[in-house]
Amino acid sequence: MPFSHHSHSGEFCPSHARNSLEEVIQKAIAQGMETFCLSEHMPRSADQLYQEEVEAGFTSDWFVTNEAEYFKKAVQMRNKYVSKINIIIGFESEWIEAAESLILINDSLARFPFEFFVGSVHHVHHVPIDLGRDLYLQAREISGGTEERIFEDYFEAQFDMLRHLKPPVVGHFDLIRLYCDDPDLQNGGFKTWPRVWEMVLRNLKFISCYGGLLELNSAALRKGLNMPYPAADICQEFLNLQGRFCLSDDSHGIDHVGSNYHELLEFMQQQGINELHHLELSSTEGDEGVDARFPRTLCKSRSITEVKEMVYWRNLTEHNAKI
Repeated sequence: MPFSHHSHSGEFCPSHARNSLEEVIQKAIAQGMETFCLSEHMPRSADQLYQEEVEAGFTSDWFVTNEAEYFKKAVQMRNKYVSKINIIIGFESEWIEAAESLILINDSLARFPFEFFVGSVHHVHHVPIDLGRDLYLQAREISGGTEERIFEDYFEAQFDMLRHLKPPVVGHFDLIRLYCDDPDLQNGGFKTWPRVWEMVLRNLKFISCYGGLLELNSAALRKGLNMPYPAADICQEFLNLQGRFCLSDDSHGIDHVGSNYHELLEFMQQQGINELHHLELSSTEGDEGVDARFPRTLCKSRSITEVKEMVYWRNLTEHNAKI
């Protein structure tokens, strides 16, 4: 019975996800998930919409309405399936234009009693860097035309986001490598560029110091990369900082729920990650919360040994052995 701290549905992320929120939750239950965190995308301003969203007729006002409908539906789903799964309701933030993004994120936090959020960076110079190689190259050109420069700009934007938000869960830390020339880091990766590696270490230290959870995100594996987010070198440094890891499938529909978790477990064992953390709601407000913004949201830990004994992993191992 594993966990996921990052998920989307086609009902509330219609531009690039599939299936209703209830279908996604039902799949998580069928998979044996113990905790499943909901993190639909937050509203964005009109000039921050993806081209596909503009073409579909979405507006910034639509996203505000969508957020309200999402929160209402999420509460309904939690009440309906309370005996079968732990559902924690949050959102995934966007950090595009710092001042405007901060206002939009704080607006979301003020509108509804969310219980956590995932802090992510999907854009460099206002260009989405995870929607295709062409867009990545466009952002790289603005950065100066080199991988080194766009990596610097990405990790600088990420640090700005971390400083302002201190997100409980940090999403796909090294998403920038998805469409780069060497996504599997065969030629030295981040350490090839001293300034980039210095920024990586700075960001990891900041996350560790405020107690954020760094997600081990299996989406990179389903997208063809040979390591999840973050890559091995980054995991090793975060371990050295006594940083805390959590699990995420970053699902965008029922086919992604729990996907590649078996490979993710193998990766964790290879890296020497012996403990995983997960969010949990308390029945009363206490002093163990992730932070003052989310007083009911607690952070618990499980050893990898305990995780391997969970029904989900045993069933998955037996299934793979038969293939």
